[in-house]
Amino acid sequence: MVILTLALLTGCGGAANGPDRDGAAAPEAPRSSKAVTAEHVKSALEARLTPNEARFGSGTGSPCSTSSARMFAAECGDAAKVTGADASFALEQIEGRQGFATLRAVAVELRAAVASYQRLGCADHPAATATRHACLAPAAVIAQGFPDLRDGADLGLRGA
Repeated sequence: MVILTLALLTGCGGAANGPDRDGAAAPEAPRSSKAVTAEHVKSALEARLTPNEARFGSGTGSPCSTSSARMFAAECGDAAKVTGADASFALEQIEGRQGFATLRAVAVELRAAVASYQRLGCADHPAATATRHACLAPAAVIAQGFPDLRDGADLGLRGA
């Protein structure tokens, strides 16, 4: 009786989560379709973000950083186009799917920022002070676009 009690307390009795009699691990619970979808979206988006972020950088390393002299140059314009395309791709991946609220919000905001940056002609060295000032907010959103899209996809894995 003491040995049986000791075995049960220490988990030595063929516990459901341990290996079966043949030493094989117990099967994992099936993943939900939402989890599979979120992983697919994350993987597909990551395949685009990684090379684009390596090419253009992000945050203060981006040509669109408000502290960068390249913010008013074609290099930021190119980064804006690619970041906007990645935002559109993210929206295509989650179209018609529930969840992904953060990714959806980030992608919509990013596309709006790219549209503003392009409409203002920010990549063409605008001379007007008001225009240059108006370029700051969309450029800052674009500079942070790759990490924000990635974070949105990560939160999609958690159902947000």
